[in-house]
Amino acid sequence: MKSFLGISASKPKHSPLAGSGSFRVQAAEINPQKISRHEWWLWFSALLVTVLSAVAFLLSSIHSFFRHADYFYEIRSDQARWATLCLILIFNAWLVYRQWSFRRLRRQSTEQPLDSQALSQQISEVAGLDPVTGLYTRSSLEQHLGKEVARARRQNTALSLATVHVDEFAHLSARYGKPAVDAALKELGRRLKKASRGSDIAARLGDDDFLLLLPECGVNEVKQVLNRLGAVEVSSSGQKIPLNFTTGWVDYQPGDLPADLLKRAADLLHLYDTAAHDSFSTTLAPH
Repeated sequence: MKSFLGISASKPKHSPLAGSGSFRVQAAEINPQKISRHEWWLWFSALLVTVLSAVAFLLSSIHSFFRHADYFYEIRSDQARWATLCLILIFNAWLVYRQWSFRRLRRQSTEQPLDSQALSQQISEVAGLDPVTGLYTRSSLEQHLGKEVARARRQNTALSLATVHVDEFAHLSARYGKPAVDAALKELGRRLKKASRGSDIAARLGDDDFLLLLPECGVNEVKQVLNRLGAVEVSSSGQKIPLNFTTGWVDYQPGDLPADLLKRAADLLHLYDTAAHDSFSTTLAPH
């Protein structure tokens, strides 16, 4: 497989620029033991309040404690009983609310494994990561690109965007199915992160388009990074799925804005897509 740069993807070359990156999203889990511990303390509080309320009622029946009521701060025995009753009612309302909240948490803890995949996808999207490959999304890439363009302009350093376009993506999905193609894309994402240096950013722009943001990276370094991708082939349901892709690059020119770089990269990816579509249509056309 030849790339836009004339690089053979089947013979990866190792380079001292090799690096790795990992993007992990951990979903917070509800701990049933913690819920049980809080519930135990709730029942302990209920028992303590019951005992104290019984003592208060018992003391309010002793008239020797309420001989005088000459001043406003001196209460009668019936007022003490009514005050204790009101406090018990307020506590019971709080007790019912806490019991309802504990039941809701227990229900969520039992339903969480069923929705773990959807939850992981939601968390990935919030974190700016693609749920399939673990790479950055376009919005996250744009934030990093703005910072790197400003640094390249300020320090007069090189900056490149390497493009990776998966060939015949729709045909692969129709032939092997989405789960199998997702597994192949996940492997491609792993290769992109492994080929990246510590300062590089790997992102997925769309279904079949990927970008590598390469600060302080000229054409020779871009070739070395893309050489490390190698040929991608995964096995799924007894079938080997080859993932062919086309690579290229655009570099920062003095005065470029982040939108200018992204537009040139998008034009290059669109060129790949059009060429691959025309080639595939010609292959299927009758002779």
